[in-house]
Amino acid sequence: MSKVAISTDDAPTPPAAFAQGCRKGNLLQVAGQVAFDPETGELVGKTVTEQARQTFRNIEAVLAAGGSSLDDVIMIRVYLTDTAHFAEFNEVYNTLVPEPYAARTTVYVGLPEGILLEVDALAVLG
Repeated sequence: MSKVAISTDDAPTPPAAFAQGCRKGNLLQVAGQVAFDPETGELVGKTVTEQARQTFRNIEAVLAAGGSSLDDVIMIRVYLTDTAHFAEFNEVYNTLVPEPYAARTTVYVGLPEGILLEVDALAVLG
C-alpha cells in the first residue's frame, strides 16, 4: 500500500515542503490549514469566525481532492492563538461540521501575525 500526496488548486499551496494532504490506504490526513485564499494567497478575515469559515473551505477542498468529505473525518485538531477565541470558534464550528461530530482536540499556540487559528483533520474512507 503506497502513500499518496493529495494536492488541489482549491486549497492554499503549502509554504514549506509538505503536502496539503496525504493518503495511505483508507486514511487521509489533511495538513494544518489556515485562512489563506487559494487564489490570492492572502489571509481571509480578521475575526475567528471569518478565518474559521475559510479554513474549513480549505479543509473541505483537500478532503474532496482525496475522495473524502467532512462526513469521513474522525479527528480534528484546532490550534487557537488566544483562549478568548474558544467560544467564538465553537459557535462557528457547530455550523460547519456535521454530526456525528469527530473527536476534537484544541490547543493554544503561537502562529504568524494575523493568523488566529489552524486546523487539521484525519479522515477514514470506505
